Amino acid sequence: MSTLQEQNKAVIRRLIQGVWNEGNAAVLDEVFAADFVDRTALPGATPGREGLKQLFTMFSAAFSDASSTIDDLIAEGDKVAWRWTFRGTHIGPFMGIPATGKTITLTGITIDRIAGNAIVERWNQADFAGMMQQLGAAPQTA
Repeated sequence: MSTLQEQNKAVIRRLIQGVWNEGNAAVLDEVFAADFVDRTALPGATPGREGLKQLFTMFSAAFSDASSTIDDLIAEGDKVAWRWTFRGTHIGPFMGIPATGKTITLTGITIDRIAGNAIVERWNQADFAGMMQQLGAAPQTA
């Protein structure tokens, strides 16, 4: 594996550790380029890095004892694909759902394009439907 690919993986590790495990929003400015483009932003989200800051703030207010893991991490060229798991306890309002006290697990797969040691573009798929089921806001499927 090339040095560039290892550096790109390190950007993702820094993101998970600094932002999601330590709760340090300043790391977002460190690992995302100023002109970052989120190709799969949530509906109504502010585009770019500011939208990520809003997402982090929303999750931080809604979930305590949050932690994230990188379950798989693959780098090729300027892209890093990673499968992840987020866990937290629902202690505050989230997308109109009052606190439930339930512990949730949210999983997803993200592909980031990295240039100059910063994430410049992202594609993301997360199981928000499954999370809503865990919160009791969506019916369980058979």
